[in-house]
Amino acid sequence: MATTLFTQNTIALIWDFDRTLIPDYMQSPLFRRYGIDEATFWVETNQLAARYRERGYHLAPEIAYLNHLLTYVMAGRLAGLNNRILFECGADIGFYPGLPDFFNRARTFAREKPKYAEHEISVEHYIVSTGLAPMVRGSAIAGHVDGIWACEFIENPLQPGFIDQQELPISAASEIAQIGMVIDNTTKTRAIFEINKGTNRNPAIDVNSKMAAEDRRIPLQNMIYIADGPSDVPSFSVVKGGGGRAYAVYNPAKPAEFAQNDRLLQTARIHGYGPADYTPASSTSQWLRMHIHQICDRIVADREAAVALKATKPPQHLNAPPAEPMARATPPAQQSWLLEEQQ
Repeated sequence: MATTLFTQNTIALIWDFDRTLIPDYMQSPLFRRYGIDEATFWVETNQLAARYRERGYHLAPEIAYLNHLLTYVMAGRLAGLNNRILFECGADIGFYPGLPDFFNRARTFAREKPKYAEHEISVEHYIVSTGLAPMVRGSAIAGHVDGIWACEFIENPLQPGFIDQQELPISAASEIAQIGMVIDNTTKTRAIFEINKGTNRNPAIDVNSKMAAEDRRIPLQNMIYIADGPSDVPSFSVVKGGGGRAYAVYNPAKPAEFAQNDRLLQTARIHGYGPADYTPASSTSQWLRMHIHQICDRIVADREAAVALKATKPPQHLNAPPAEPMARATPPAQQSWLLEEQQ
C-alpha cells in the first residue's frame, strides 16, 4: 500500500547568522583572542580577488575569507588555531535582544490552539550561515537549533598513502589546514532543499533525488527564511517562490540597513522586515508569531480536507421503507348491516 514519507506537519524557521542573530561577524571573538585587528583582516579579504587576478589567478569570493584565515595560521598570526578553539570562541558571541529565548518561544506558537496540538504541528530551527560551524556549535544558540549548515575546516589532513597508514593519535597536535565545507550565498539554497526533502533526518535520501511534493518532509510553504540583506536574495527567492515566507531584519542603530530592507520589500524579494529584536513585544517577534499561526491554520485546513476527501463514509444498513397500511375488508355480515342502515 502506497504511503507518504512524511506527515508534513513541521514548520521550519531557517536563520542566517551574522547580522541576523548577532550584530557583528561571529569571528570577532576569535580576532580578539589572538589580538588581530578585525577591520584589517576584512579589508585584506575584500582585496584578495583583485590582487590575485593581477597575478593571473581566479579566486572564488566565497572562499576568500576561509583561505585568508588559513594564511594567517600558516604565517603564525593564528598559530595553533583548531576547531576546539573555534568552539570555545563561540561562547563569546553576543546575540540580539530576545535570543536565544525566542527559539523556544517560537516552538510554543505552534501549540497555542487546540487544533494545532491535535495535528501535532511543531516548529524546528535551522542555522544556514557562511560563517564557521564550530563557532555556531559553541555559541549560546546551539542547544536551541535542530541543524547547522556552515563552513568547516579540516585538521591534520590525510597524507598520500593514508589508506595503508594508521590514524594519528587523539593527542596529536592539531591545527586547521584545509577547507572541509563551504556554505556560500548560493549553496545556502542547497541546504534549504536538504531540509525540504529531509536528507538531514534520513541519510538514505539524496538532495538530488526526485521526490514528489507530498513526500518531502518540510514543504517550502512551511518555511520562513530570516536574514539581513541582499546577499540572501537566492534563499529568499527559493522560499518565497515555493509559497513560504521571507523576512528581513536590520540593526535599529544603522539606518542604512533599514533602507536596504525597504528596497528588498519594494522589489518583492521579501514579505516583510523589522528590527533585529526578538523580545516578545517587538514587531519582529509578533510578525513571526502571526505567520507561524497562518501556516498552522493552513496545515490544519489541508489535513482536514485530505481526510474528508480520502476517508469515505462507512456503509450503512439499508432499511426497507414502511409498508402502506392496507384497506381493511368489510366482513359480509357487516356489509349487509350497512346496507340496511343506508336504506
